[in-house]
Amino acid sequence: MIAIILLLGLLGVVLFAAASGAAALPIAEILMLIGVFAVFFGAGVHVAAVLGWLAIFIGLLFSDRPWWNFAGQTLWGPSSNYVLVAVPLFLLMGEILLRAGLSERLYRALNAWLNRLPGGVLHTNVVSCAVFSAISGSSVATAATMGSVALPYFQGTAYSQRWVLGSLAAGGALGNLIPPGITFIIYGLITETSVGALYVAALVPSLLVTGMFLLLILGHGLRHPMPKDAPVPLRQKLLALKDLGPTLALILLVLGSIYAGWATPTEAAALGVTGSMAFAAIEGRLTFRMLHASAEAAARNTALLGLIIFGAYLLNYILTGINVPQAAAQLIAGLPLPPWAIMLCIIALYFALGTFMEGFSMIITTVPVVFPIVVALGYDPIWFGVVVTMMVEIAQISPPDGTVMYVLQGMRPRPGPITDVFVGVMPFLLAYMLAVLLLLVMPDLALWLPRALG
Repeated sequence: MIAIILLLGLLGVVLFAAASGAAALPIAEILMLIGVFAVFFGAGVHVAAVLGWLAIFIGLLFSDRPWWNFAGQTLWGPSSNYVLVAVPLFLLMGEILLRAGLSERLYRALNAWLNRLPGGVLHTNVVSCAVFSAISGSSVATAATMGSVALPYFQGTAYSQRWVLGSLAAGGALGNLIPPGITFIIYGLITETSVGALYVAALVPSLLVTGMFLLLILGHGLRHPMPKDAPVPLRQKLLALKDLGPTLALILLVLGSIYAGWATPTEAAALGVTGSMAFAAIEGRLTFRMLHASAEAAARNTALLGLIIFGAYLLNYILTGINVPQAAAQLIAGLPLPPWAIMLCIIALYFALGTFMEGFSMIITTVPVVFPIVVALGYDPIWFGVVVTMMVEIAQISPPDGTVMYVLQGMRPRPGPITDVFVGVMPFLLAYMLAVLLLLVMPDLALWLPRALG
């Protein structure tokens, strides 16, 4: 099946290139890339293989340079980049925390303070995901970790399953937006933008999105009152705060060292791994078996992400060599539209891609083409990094291909249709889109803090 698809895609490329002529070559390349990628991705071919095949096809058909002589050097660049080391380290830290049981303590402590609010434990879902995101850096890891802890709490309760799953999916989607999100590392690597500055710029937007989620749950709780749990004595609430200690200490260790300028994101990730191992040892769960399982899971996820990055870098190298990004930038910049209208088109493009494309793949394949356009329009690269990350998060919870939603669907104690997750996440998805539009109207939401901190 895959061989037939490859042959059909190659045949379409050849026919289109022959019919288009040399004068229309940049447009032909862009349309060809979109068409063949859609065919491959729709057929279920792994995205890393799609990117690699496209690079080979375009290089053979359109490039006069022996691009294969430069493939090794092209792939060596991202594989040896110091910043990229932070990705497996953050993944490893999240895996250790999951197996050390600190996520369950975090959920219990927050629930003692939030369960009496209108909306009840749904508030705990979002806030616990937001806090865990500050030490995880991954949406999927956040959703899987907090979902495994939270879903048993709703067994036999009157809570709407759709709102339970929707709040966990929306909270999990914060994993890449709240520093130290891995998406910022990838974006900074591709665009040569300061990862530390991106982390600072994301603070206010992440608080904005979290606040909008909580307001949604508050409104739902007021419209559909739920029986409240028994009041928790203040003394018990204060005692529950000690369960927040390990998590807050790790947040201070990781983010505090970055914001204070004492450590780079990579060094902070290493500190986070060391700190998570220390807390696991205090809990009595630091064993060789646990470390082995954590390292194996982190290595698997890193390898999958690495293959996508390598395929994308090879494709981007060839596209740049035949002037596709430059041609696209000139084409869009020449449209008789104001910059904000063009940016709305770019945001709409990301939203459309997010309905069928995985978030990391989307950012790696599109940013090298879109970034020159955004800079030419006069937008700040740091601001655009926050917007792109938010669109990646929206892609994680956009039907029908949102990764986070399928993670939660697979963790449900009681089987149910995937439409429960789709419907439940929709209010949060609309709130997230509203936050992106607010950021477009008021870019200082992302830029004033980096400016204030110099």
